[in-house]
Amino acid sequence: MDTVRLLATTAAVLCSISLSLAQSASATASTYVVGACPTVLSPPYEAPVVGSGWTAQLIATNLTKPRGIIFDQSGALLVVQQGSGIVRLTFTDYGGTCLVVNETTPVVENPDHVSRTLLLSTKVNNTLLVSRGSSQNMDLVAAQLDSGHSQVRSFDISSLPDGRPYNYPSDGRLMGWGLRNSVGVAEHPVTGGIYSVENSIDQAERAGVDIHEDNPGEEMNFLGFLNCSTEEQGGNYGYPVCFALWHPAGFPERGNMTVGSQFALNITDTFNDTTCAQNYIPPRLTFQAHTAPLDILFDSTGSIAYVTFHGSWDRTNPVGYVLSSVQFDNTTGEPVAAPDSTTATVDVLSNADLSKCPGSCFRPVGLAWDGQGRLFVSSDATGEVYVLQKVEFSASGGVGTGTGTGTASGTGSGTGTGTVVTSTSTSTSTSMSTGVNLAPRSSRNRPGGEAIWLTCLAVVLSLVCGVFFARF
Repeated sequence: MDTVRLLATTAAVLCSISLSLAQSASATASTYVVGACPTVLSPPYEAPVVGSGWTAQLIATNLTKPRGIIFDQSGALLVVQQGSGIVRLTFTDYGGTCLVVNETTPVVENPDHVSRTLLLSTKVNNTLLVSRGSSQNMDLVAAQLDSGHSQVRSFDISSLPDGRPYNYPSDGRLMGWGLRNSVGVAEHPVTGGIYSVENSIDQAERAGVDIHEDNPGEEMNFLGFLNCSTEEQGGNYGYPVCFALWHPAGFPERGNMTVGSQFALNITDTFNDTTCAQNYIPPRLTFQAHTAPLDILFDSTGSIAYVTFHGSWDRTNPVGYVLSSVQFDNTTGEPVAAPDSTTATVDVLSNADLSKCPGSCFRPVGLAWDGQGRLFVSSDATGEVYVLQKVEFSASGGVGTGTGTGTASGTGSGTGTGTVVTSTSTSTSTSMSTGVNLAPRSSRNRPGGEAIWLTCLAVVLSLVCGVFFARF
């Protein structure tokens, strides 16, 4: 018993010392000047344009198509690499946007599924959301509810029914269906509302006219709440029969439809645009076609949602390839922009010249916050991770200022007056600090303590091993 008490006391003292050191390091971090960074990476393509009020820096390279990212409780960054597995990156943190990778450790080596979106709720304990997309561009099977295709469902992971694995198409709680490919899913940190961003179809035609350049639009959908307060939850959002209008000009048989209106591809006497408007749920916001939103992440106040637009392939002139912000009312948990808005997004990190995409530009995918309020974003095509920080939280100075023109997302403003740190930037140096805690503080990365984080990791591994879900 005395030994136990001694160990407990020692652990408490060590925890206290560690906390004091972390607080001390955090307090001194603000003295750092960006130009003092001992290792500054530059991309092999034209440096991205940074939005006003931000500083950005490339901090990790040579990854294998990095997609989903999340911080563990020790402050290491877990990176899901497509077709490879998961690696763990640890950093030496000099403050600001200056982080240097000091170790890359494989955690899981698994070349299986390229994506299966998971979200562990911070509002409703032991609730896991799982998104499943379509099996092809026009997946007609998704029109059948019992197929499980193009749906988002939630599951109680505190216990399995009768000790058996969940069957995705029939078990759990249906949050919504007719959602072609909702890769990004997020929970509003104040209201608990669930939002998803969806990739719509390619190569679309309507009434014999090719409309694929600008229609249908990508979507942001509201899926309700997990606390059973949403009336008529689990509705159909349209796919594969109804889609969201983005570009009304020249749209065949448009009638009085506007941005965000649901339309039918194949009009018949019994199924038309009126059917779509009356029977299916329209998106809360609509984005430029083919921009390919892949992740959504709220800030801690619920005032802004950040969305990664991976970029187009099915379009003459490239669009997307940008990290954007969307303004939210943090009281109601609703986007500030109207559903028919075409300017709901503001560019945060974009490519200077979209004509070079996709070959020579970054393509954002995953998002994560760290404990210092810095935003991390992965780029799968270039094998990189960037870090961004608001200027008011940074003491950076003496670096080059990125400038750019044009609208990177096709949906919002594209001014680039922020700062991008590269090896060619000029700088002045004063002081550095080390040991800053990167441990997460956001709703995405801090679902309720280490135990829940470990539960989430266990769920991910069990999904890979087929423990939780017998049939996907």
